[in-house]
Amino acid sequence: MRSAVLAPLAAAVLTVTVAACAPSAPEITQPPAPASSAPSSPATASSPAATAAGTSPAPESEPGKLAFEQVATLDKPVAMAVRAGDDRVYVAEQSGRLRTLGGDTVIDLSGEISTGNEQGLLGVAFHPDGRWLYLNWTDRDGHTHVTEWAFDGTKATSRRDVLKQDQPYPNHNGGHLAFGPDGYLYIGLGDGGSGGDPHGYGQKLTTWLGKILRIDPRGSPYKVPKDNPFAGRRTAKPEIWAYGLRNPWKFTFDRETGDLWIGDVGQNAWEEIDFQPASSKGGENYGWNLREGGEPFNGGQGGNLTDPVITYPQDDCTSVTAGYVYRGQKIPWLKGRFLYGDFCAGWVKAARSGKPGDAVEVGRVEQLSSFGEGADGELYAMSIQGPVYKIEAAP
Repeated sequence: MRSAVLAPLAAAVLTVTVAACAPSAPEITQPPAPASSAPSSPATASSPAATAAGTSPAPESEPGKLAFEQVATLDKPVAMAVRAGDDRVYVAEQSGRLRTLGGDTVIDLSGEISTGNEQGLLGVAFHPDGRWLYLNWTDRDGHTHVTEWAFDGTKATSRRDVLKQDQPYPNHNGGHLAFGPDGYLYIGLGDGGSGGDPHGYGQKLTTWLGKILRIDPRGSPYKVPKDNPFAGRRTAKPEIWAYGLRNPWKFTFDRETGDLWIGDVGQNAWEEIDFQPASSKGGENYGWNLREGGEPFNGGQGGNLTDPVITYPQDDCTSVTAGYVYRGQKIPWLKGRFLYGDFCAGWVKAARSGKPGDAVEVGRVEQLSSFGEGADGELYAMSIQGPVYKIEAAP
């Protein structure tokens, strides 16, 4: 999110309507067993409709409206995860605690984190077998850690750092974590901050900044998959899966197709959603800082860039938050549609996964910080002001 996004905010009435420090010589391994907006986006050479492996046909029903049922109030909720064999929902609070929706505290890092606008506890993911959990957080010096705990459902033990990234500025930390359908851990890192990517990190393959990484975290300290696109290249970090990203605050996998949707927060002109089909071998360059949205940035040029599938222009304050392709059962018209929203504008929109440029507003959540997906495929929304909502069909 951009620098104003996670700033402390005065209480407001929430409208709920119908309306690099890379560890040396990581081991290379085989994969583990898996346990638009208006205006519409620019024309793209590789849209989901054309390239998504196994994408379901676009839903025939007309979009409806969503209701947001408040199920908890937490302290700055920013990320959500579920654990195999566990019916609880876990939420990361930016202020430093991992908690359940029932209010239990699993891990408390509040005494160790930095507390800037875009810093703190930012991401959570559980290993597919449920035995380990991972948090993405910034320490008191503002540097990013991905840390692992053994977790038996009751107590988190055996803490160890998987990786650390020094941050040159206090913004654009990314922070999202997610295990893909391949069983690997994907890690989002922003371009290092400031404005305009002054060091060009988004396009440099010698740094993790401005990237999505892909690793097997069960190593010493982790393992690099042999099929990562830059594995074995001496001039690139082998952990890199995709690059050219400014601040990929949230990204999600479609649980049915395996396609990857990335919300990348813009600079001053455009917000964008990027897309990677499940058939991808990785290595996509999404353009930053040569391009913002579909437009050149500061005269930048570049070939072989992957176009965004959704863009929208920035207003006084806009900041995109990627959600999920809905695969639940309770909202039939939403099936197969990609849900996303904007932190500042407050709207939530749904787009056909095969035609993402055509999106309609389906509800509102003020100060939307994140979406979450339950084990049953039903979706949640979170506000940085504290509420956690279950997403329902409007009556």
